[in-house]
Amino acid sequence: MTTHALFREDAYLRECDAVVTRVDDDGVELDRTIFYPQGGGQAGDTGVLTTTDGLRLRVIDARKSKRDGTTPDDAVHLMDPSGQWRSQLMVGTPVRAQIDWDRRYRHMRFHTATHLLCAVVKELVDGCSITAEYARLDFAMTDLLDKQQVQDGLDALIAASHRVESEWISDDEMQANPQLVKSMSVSPPVGFGRVRLLRVSDIDLQACGGTHVRNTAEIGAVRVAKIEKKSARTRRVVLEFV
Repeated sequence: MTTHALFREDAYLRECDAVVTRVDDDGVELDRTIFYPQGGGQAGDTGVLTTTDGLRLRVIDARKSKRDGTTPDDAVHLMDPSGQWRSQLMVGTPVRAQIDWDRRYRHMRFHTATHLLCAVVKELVDGCSITAEYARLDFAMTDLLDKQQVQDGLDALIAASHRVESEWISDDEMQANPQLVKSMSVSPPVGFGRVRLLRVSDIDLQACGGTHVRNTAEIGAVRVAKIEKKSARTRRVVLEFV
């Protein structure tokens, strides 16, 4: 059964009612979810599933489902192995799903910040990681980067309060516009009819399935923690919150 990924429609949802549709050794799948499954460099969400009798069962991670016939939205909620979930959750069990909002919101702010970074450093990305503690992008380039220039560019884009919106295009449109893919290491999922784009005003437009803030001003103060040479053809930029 396909999961209805509510976070794609509204990344600010913190909880939802759902029904268990599948149970395996690691965790459960739900008919609808607000948990973002790890992917595209962004860490998966954590949180709790609460049963109708008030039992709170901890979700330690969310990953994309690996069963046959899955879509990009199908997610497995990995449960705390020390919990009672195996005796409490079965197909048909209603639950209330709640994410760790503070952690998710940091992911959203960092993820949008990396899109601004792509607008400042106009090179293809060859690796990324978005966590609650930091975000990093590896750019495929040989030229040196000036740390202060990158910082100034980010600061200006954040302060300008640019709107951040998602839109959708067809698989055919995606294939006809390869410039919309800025990552060399992660390809957008095609073959499902449509692909999601993330637009930051007129600053940046690229394929992305992650969660984001609505306005760049929400990112807040970010500092370029370091810029380092990872290989002869790669420069890594690491961001942290101030």
